[in-house]
Amino acid sequence: MRNGSYFTWLLENTKTTWWHDSADPFELDRGLEIGASGVTSNPVLVNSTLNARKDYWLPKIERTMSEEKKSQSLAEIHIQTVLSEAAGKLKKVYDQTNTRQGYVCAQVDPSLCGDRESMLMMARRFASWAPNIAVKLPVTSAGLDVLEECTSEGITVTATVSFNVPQVISVAKRYRKGLFRAQQKNKKAGKCFAVIMIGRIDDYLREVAIDNQCDLEESDIIQAGLAITKRAYALYKKNHYEAVLIVAALRGTYHITELAGAELIMSVAPKYQKLFQSLQPPFSQNINKKINRNVLKKLSIMSEFVRSYEADGMPAEDFVKFGCNQRTLSQFSAAGWKFLEKPLKP
Repeated sequence: MRNGSYFTWLLENTKTTWWHDSADPFELDRGLEIGASGVTSNPVLVNSTLNARKDYWLPKIERTMSEEKKSQSLAEIHIQTVLSEAAGKLKKVYDQTNTRQGYVCAQVDPSLCGDRESMLMMARRFASWAPNIAVKLPVTSAGLDVLEECTSEGITVTATVSFNVPQVISVAKRYRKGLFRAQQKNKKAGKCFAVIMIGRIDDYLREVAIDNQCDLEESDIIQAGLAITKRAYALYKKNHYEAVLIVAALRGTYHITELAGAELIMSVAPKYQKLFQSLQPPFSQNINKKINRNVLKKLSIMSEFVRSYEADGMPAEDFVKFGCNQRTLSQFSAAGWKFLEKPLKP
């Protein structure tokens, strides 16, 4: 029996699974003990564990550098070192679930969000590290093109920097095209996980509401990401999309409890894992619980919510310009990737 009453209930009574949201190996060990079946990461999280555990990582980085024959950036060496170890820890899950679970996400350079060729080359390198690497690509026009190509080549992808219904629907459609291309080549396609960064869209819309002096309460704002996710999930089920939704960037336990029962993956950081272990029954499946119409009406005052909620709310060429995308790409680059390009010193 796994520790943690809520996680035990979730895994035994619903189709909802969860992945560990951290690049730290010791935190991952604890996550695996309570049922995590995958790992999400980003450049900021990789940089965090490298600096927090320098004595642990420095000899491993030297080993990667000595074994690496191809020319790679220092950032890639750092990411490979950290996430290859995580991939090894998840290989058993990957094998036991017949490749359905057990993936470790490795994100490409966020500053390349519009550079198709560079992202594709990087994705191919990342995928060579281990069979259970899921290459993280941004949901931009360029990222969608690379996603389709990766799928056709058998590379598993996690579509990230994604916050709304138009983005995850675009991911599902492009993944389907990639599946068809793989089939035409008689090749095993890669899998696809489509992220909704549920807490980040709440954060963004909260700022929009404050700046525009919208008549909204905090209780309304924290339902925006839930409304978007429930809408996306319903469309995924209706259209039988093959991609699998991942809900990430949680801001509270409600981001899982209100979606419980959905056939999707939750990305849960260690601090929220502790909160979920403290929850007490009774528990319930709430994925079919609708968002109050009055709340949806109030949120619709903001055009940015409408664009995020409606399936045709924005075209793919607008994804990279969406405010939430820009701020997240900037953070992953400035607070993550740029630091990974520097040598780790004792």
